[in-house]
Amino acid sequence: MKRTSFLKFKIFAILLSIISVRFNQPQKEKVTEKVVEIVKVKLDVPEYFQLRPEIEKAYGYSHAIRIGNDIKISGAVSMDVEGNPTVVGNLEQQMINCYEDLDKILKHYGCTFDDVIVENVFTTNMPKFLEASAYRNEIYTKQFPTGSWLGVKELALPGLMIEIELEVFKAD
Repeated sequence: MKRTSFLKFKIFAILLSIISVRFNQPQKEKVTEKVVEIVKVKLDVPEYFQLRPEIEKAYGYSHAIRIGNDIKISGAVSMDVEGNPTVVGNLEQQMINCYEDLDKILKHYGCTFDDVIVENVFTTNMPKFLEASAYRNEIYTKQFPTGSWLGVKELALPGLMIEIELEVFKAD
């Protein structure tokens, strides 16, 4: 264990000791939960999130990872619970489905699209995406994040026309 990690662990142990002495049981539980949450974030312990665990395991990825105040969200695509592309041929509806999945992930971490700092869009049909991109005004109501829009030959599965990945910063 690195010295920094050891020191952080020691601080955590001391805080738990103080809690066990100073508070009654219901207060202990609340304070302990908060301390664990704070320490987890401060220790930079990765917190993984899977939107569709079976699919993510089969393809070998996690949909999102939070480390400290930073959250990286893998590209969302329009798929059903079995991993099959949905609304094939309809880029606008695929885009809406992507944002719905991204919203679920953001909510898991207590975030909104206002916390997004980077958005990268990959599409197999840039002209159609440009026509549908005004929908993003409904998603980003305060400001737009940085990012890139990239036209690509293909995405992971036939029928997918758009993939959107995010980076988020969530201050304490």
